[in-house]
This record gives sequence, C-alpha cells and structure tokens, in this order.
Amino acid sequence: MSTLAFTVCFAAWMLNGVLVTFLADNGVFRWTGSEMGTLIGIPVLTGSVLRLPIGVLTDRYGGRPVFTGLLLLAAVPMFLLGSVGGFWGFLLCSLGFGSIGSGFAVGIAFTAVWFPKHQQGTAMGIFGAGNAGAAVTTLGAPSLLRWLTGGGTQLEAWRTLPKLYAAVLVLMAVLFYVTTVNRMPEGSVSKRLGDMLSPLKSTRVWRFGLYYFLVFGGFVALAQWLVPYYTNVYSMSLVTAGLMTSIFSGPSGVIRALGGWLSDRFGARAVTFWVLVITSACCALLFFPKMDVESPGRGVMATRAGTVTAVGTDSVRVGETDFVLKVMPQSAKRVFSDSELVVMPVIHSWHEPVVKVGDPVIKRQLLARGVTHIYFQANVWIFTVLVFVIGIAMGIGKASVYRYIADFFPKNVGVVGGTVGVIGGLGGFFCPVLFGYLLDTIGLWTTTWMALFATGVVCILWLAVAVRARGAKGSDAQDPAGN
Repeated sequence: MSTLAFTVCFAAWMLNGVLVTFLADNGVFRWTGSEMGTLIGIPVLTGSVLRLPIGVLTDRYGGRPVFTGLLLLAAVPMFLLGSVGGFWGFLLCSLGFGSIGSGFAVGIAFTAVWFPKHQQGTAMGIFGAGNAGAAVTTLGAPSLLRWLTGGGTQLEAWRTLPKLYAAVLVLMAVLFYVTTVNRMPEGSVSKRLGDMLSPLKSTRVWRFGLYYFLVFGGFVALAQWLVPYYTNVYSMSLVTAGLMTSIFSGPSGVIRALGGWLSDRFGARAVTFWVLVITSACCALLFFPKMDVESPGRGVMATRAGTVTAVGTDSVRVGETDFVLKVMPQSAKRVFSDSELVVMPVIHSWHEPVVKVGDPVIKRQLLARGVTHIYFQANVWIFTVLVFVIGIAMGIGKASVYRYIADFFPKNVGVVGGTVGVIGGLGGFFCPVLFGYLLDTIGLWTTTWMALFATGVVCILWLAVAVRARGAKGSDAQDPAGN
C-alpha cells in the first residue's frame, strides 16, 4: 500500500512537466524558458522542504495518519490549480500540491520499520519503485489532455485534468487509511526532538544528500524536462515526447527494487560508486548538440614570395611552385535526413583559393583558406538509449543511497532519510530552473547534461576522499558491509 500510495503521489508531483509544456506550446499561457523551468520545478521545492518535518512526524506518529493527512491536504491546491488564470496563480497552487512529494519520507520510514536490517534495502527498493508514477503521468497525461481538449480544439478543458488528479489523491487517502496498520520505530515516542535531529551533525548525512541530489533530483528534473527537450530538439508531438520520456522514467522507478537487492548483496558503497561513474559517463556523451556548422580550417600559405601564375580547384601556382589544395568532396554536399541513422560526426575539410592570377604574394601569405564542415545528427534513438541508461543508473542509485542510511542510521531513517530527501528534492527543484537559465543564456539544450556531469564528478571525488579518509582511520570495521 505504501508503494501504491507513493506511485500516486509521484504521478501527481510530476504533473507540471506535462501540463506546463502543453499550456505553453498551445499558447494558453506565454511563459519564457525560465518561467517554464520554475513552474516545472516549484512543486519539487515544497515536497523537498517538507521531507524533514514529515520524516520527523512519521518517526513520532507512524506512517498511517501522516500519509493519509498528506494525501488529503495536497488534493486541495491540486483541485484549485484548475481555476488559475496566470503565472502567479499557477505558481502558488504548484507550491501547494508539491507537498505530496514529501510522501517519500513517510513511505520510506514506514516501510523500513516493518523489516529486519538485512531485508531493508530490498524492501525500500520495492517501495521506491513508486517513482514509476512519473511514467504514469508522462505517458498518460498527454493523451488525457488531448482527449479532454478535443485534440486541441477546446483548450480550456485542460482545467479538468488537475481536478481528476485531486480526486485520485482523495481516493488513495481513504484506501490507505482503511487498509494499513500503524507502526513506529521502537522508542520513538519517548525521544526528544533534539535527540531525533542529532544525526544531522554527521558530515556523512550531507554527503549522502549530495549523491541523492544527483540520482533523485536529477531523475525528478529529467522526468519533467525531457518532455520539452524532445518537443524542441526533435520536433516531436507532446504525446510522443511523453512516450519517449516514459522510457526514461518508467524503468528507472521499477529498477529501484533491483538497486535495493544489489545494495544488500554487494554493499551500498560499491553500487553507488558505479552508479555515479555510469551516470557521469553517459552525460558526457550527451554534451554535443545537433549541429551542421562550417568553420575555418587549416589553410595553405606561400612558402616564398612571388606572383600567382595559376589558380585551380586543386592547386595554386606561385612562380614555378605548385601548392596542392584539398578539393571539396562530393559527400560534403550530401543533405542528411533525420530518419537516417548517423552515429558519429561527419567531418569534411577542403580548401578555397583566396588569390587570383597575377596577385603578388609574400612569404607566409594565405593562398587558400581552410574550410571544415561538421554534421552531427545527435540521433534520437542513440540519445534515448543513453538517457535510458542514465535512468536505470539513477534508479539503482536511489536505492543504494537509502541502503547507506539504513546501515549507518537504522533508528533514524525518518529523520536522516527526510534530510537526504530534502537535498535530493531540492535537486529536483533547482535543476529545471538551472536548465532553463542555461538554455536562455547559452542557447543549447545539451547544457542540461553538462550540469549533471559536473555534479557527478563532484560526487565521485567526495566519495573517493571519504573512503580514503575512513581507510586511514580504520573505521571501515564499524560497517560490516564495507560501506
């Protein structure tokens, strides 16, 4: 039931990724790239900030009353979203229903308390599969919007969608309350708030938070950002873009259960390390945008002074000396279509004379300028495969980070997990805003991957430093899993 409730929460939490793109593309609201990024990320801000207090409440009162109340409260601004008339109304309602994102802190603590330590990684991984709710929205919401609006002929009918989501949240609240039994960690009722928050003094908590900033925050951001990415870069319809995005978000959510099992089997540290490496490597491969550019290349210069006596397509003669030129190949004139599969960049170079017969030249004067033409398709299927791999890695990483928490803070999963969730959720908020800012200032959609790559490198370096420091102190012995 926790997994089902979390799936519903995540589907509602990700609504703006589809809805904002639909409204902007159809001219219902005229938002800039930065405003779209803000609206896409703003629900994540609320869900992130509330994770710590919600985690504390769950440790104190149990998951049943907290999860039920959260679902009911989030349904109110979700319903009101269908009545807004502009940016600020949309922003306020998004802040309100974004509270549903803190459901992760409830569910992860409520799930962990039911299982022994050696099964917690797998159990929390299964619960975390509720991330697949993102795929429910990216896959289903575009088609539902198209049906509600009559294929775009009655655009104001979009207002029905958030009201339907609100009804589902209320239904899930009733179902969760009726079918679950409450349970809390042993001794949690007698703990003072200061004692419950004491683990936050550990640097390890914030290091785990940075890992989660990438694997969860990056996932949340991409689950929404990929919809406008596909529509703008590859000229896809909203429905097709939602389908392609679900290839990223769906498996990433489900695979989290495998991440929990792998962490139980091989240790959270090893799993997290390879997640960071694979994610960073795939992001690096996505740096290069679609391009069809012509740039100056290496030219041909005179080696001695003289007068130009002949100029051809393949040579220039100065006095009695011939300077060989590279002729433009016929293949450089080819026009590629997007339906073709072009894996590697296609690069051609040639020379174009810049002198004519009778011109006097001096030593090292340019006789023919170099021209380099680069075509890179950034094929959509190769792009999608790499994004799929990133999604799988992030899904496994989301589970391995929380296995870390269960290893080091078994009695404070709610508080520590809530804090790590706050940091990760903030990644889900700041990343779309950052993506939008980079897009507006630099003009390249691929700056998305550059930002994620930089974050991944910082995570890897911090992990390496922490492991070396623990090894020097001999403190690995405190952790039987070697984490």
